[in-house]
Amino acid sequence: MKNKTKKLTRRGFLKLAGAAGALGLVASYPFFIERYIILVNRYRIRVRNLPQSFSGFRIAHLTDLHHGFLVPLAVSRWVVRKINALEADLVVGTGDFVHEANTKCEIDEVWPVLEGLKAKEGVFSVLGNHDHWADTDRSLYWLERTGQDLRRKTVSIARDGERIWFSGAGDLWEDHMPLDSLLGDIPQNECRILLAHNPDTVDTEYSERVDLTISGHTHGGQVNIPFVGTPVLPVKNKNYSSGLKTSPKGSKVFISRGIGWAICPVRFNCYPEIAVLELVPDGL
Repeated sequence: MKNKTKKLTRRGFLKLAGAAGALGLVASYPFFIERYIILVNRYRIRVRNLPQSFSGFRIAHLTDLHHGFLVPLAVSRWVVRKINALEADLVVGTGDFVHEANTKCEIDEVWPVLEGLKAKEGVFSVLGNHDHWADTDRSLYWLERTGQDLRRKTVSIARDGERIWFSGAGDLWEDHMPLDSLLGDIPQNECRILLAHNPDTVDTEYSERVDLTISGHTHGGQVNIPFVGTPVLPVKNKNYSSGLKTSPKGSKVFISRGIGWAICPVRFNCYPEIAVLELVPDGL
């Protein structure tokens, strides 16, 4: 009995090569493609106690840039240009601007770029855990030098005789400040917006009111599997994945998916984002 061998035709070879290429593309997509597709996503958020004069107030939110390995300075420059082009009323940064621990190099590279952020009412930022892990003193130096420092501070923005207040929480893991100490001097009837790197901050012990918290830290989980969800979220409250959530205390929490990566350099069904928050009074 003769052995039969089937020759691979040119057409068959092309089909096989195409299938292998498609498989390679699918396999490489989370590593090399999606994490560089940075979207500008717009959210309309109803905020309690927001004055009518601030209806439509736009906040551009930058978080979790993670400048460093696989997030080069060119990405940071592009992000800053994109945010400035939005011409938002305010820019806020909620930390993890660098990636590596125990190094000042990434801090000194990225902050001169972040110093270029601009908005009509200014730029407010706080630090994240990676900023402290890199070098707390150096991160604080740049935060203050750029004039963006809101860490453990409270400032107001006035419009037509009305005000909204912004407060900056310390990072929950590295320099948490009790929120009652931070918020206690804000008039009870005025709008309070909190910047906190880690959304778990709003589940800590405090009695003062918070109308909206803006945070990051989770990266949206980086991987969002249909019908399964996000397998890894570095927060205690697993409801805090991304988007607009409600805390157990009943206050609104917005969590951005951020720009960079942590743990593993992949993104799947969870595009990086620059979030633009349009605030409107609750009830509109």
